Amino acid sequence: MAEESDLERTEPASSRRLEQAREEGNVPQSRELMAFMVLAAGAGAFWVLGGWLSQRTSGLLRHGLSFSREAAFDTSLMTGWALSLTTEAFVIAAPIFLLAMAAAIVTPFMIGGGVISPKAFQLDLNRMDPIKGLGRMFSWQSIAELVKAILKALLIGGVLYWVVRHEQNTLFALLGQPIETALVSFAEVLLHSFLALIAGLALIAAIDVPFQLWQYHDRLKMTTEELKREARESEGDPYLKARIRSQQREMARSRMMSEVPKADVVVTNPSHFAVALKYESGKMGAPVIVAKGMNLLAQRIRDLAGENQVPVLEAPPLARALYRHADVGDQIPAPLYTAVAEVMAYVYQLNQFALSAGDILPPVAPAAIAVPEGMDPGVPE
Repeated sequence: MAEESDLERTEPASSRRLEQAREEGNVPQSRELMAFMVLAAGAGAFWVLGGWLSQRTSGLLRHGLSFSREAAFDTSLMTGWALSLTTEAFVIAAPIFLLAMAAAIVTPFMIGGGVISPKAFQLDLNRMDPIKGLGRMFSWQSIAELVKAILKALLIGGVLYWVVRHEQNTLFALLGQPIETALVSFAEVLLHSFLALIAGLALIAAIDVPFQLWQYHDRLKMTTEELKREARESEGDPYLKARIRSQQREMARSRMMSEVPKADVVVTNPSHFAVALKYESGKMGAPVIVAKGMNLLAQRIRDLAGENQVPVLEAPPLARALYRHADVGDQIPAPLYTAVAEVMAYVYQLNQFALSAGDILPPVAPAAIAVPEGMDPGVPE
């Protein structure tokens, strides 16, 4: 089953899969790049500080090989002398160690980006499973690492052999040179050896880094089913999302319908559209659409208006224009101010008639309310 699963993993890792791997401390790494950077930093230190290192090392050897007779027989003097030599040795080696440490810290950012993950330090019992351990030992990744280690040993060994053969006369000549000259010559040989070794490691790192990146992304490949499942988890089940949207529309519709009894007037098409308007003087700059609907919803708005004694006015062009150019909660569009003003004037007259107890004649509903050209979308098919 594992082999089938590996064969099915044909899709590149998604950004979410890569981010999860980083959170677990799983990032691409190259030990060869690390070794190259650390040794390159050491060689750079030797190159820049070569003169200073030579002088300090020469002084350290001279101080270490010359001491008084009293110091040889006095433990306290010998202890202080040894402590002084140790401190001086640390001072000489400190720049090299600091540069090497800086290189070791910076290197992970060059290939996969540095990451500190608590999960990487958690106990994983699967790593202690002997059966899985044997499987990893005989996996193709282990074989590749073995081949890489053999090639690296041959390459570095060949480079060092070439350096020794090339510098053998210089090395033998060191035995007959004064200490100052011998140290300078030895430093040059050491620097040449470092440069040759770094050149070999640079070649190895240039091969290993692309290989590690390919291997990392290959391990994180996903199956088509995993991609679909991840999409469902991140974006949500489409059936569930549709149901949520339906419930949201129903809730919004219920809130809208609850505003119809509070409206001042309902403008209708008369059958296709219905738009409920409300205006509060001093609180609103213009009438506001509190509900609107088409076909069955329009019929429901008209029925609610009738049940709650809300005036209903047939003004087809205005109803269509309001429905098309404004949403629930919006003020009416400015081009429709004049047309809506006729409607609100009619509503005001109706209210006055209701308060007069029949002392005045009922108002006549405005007919053929005009709307500006281009505002009426026309009768729907």
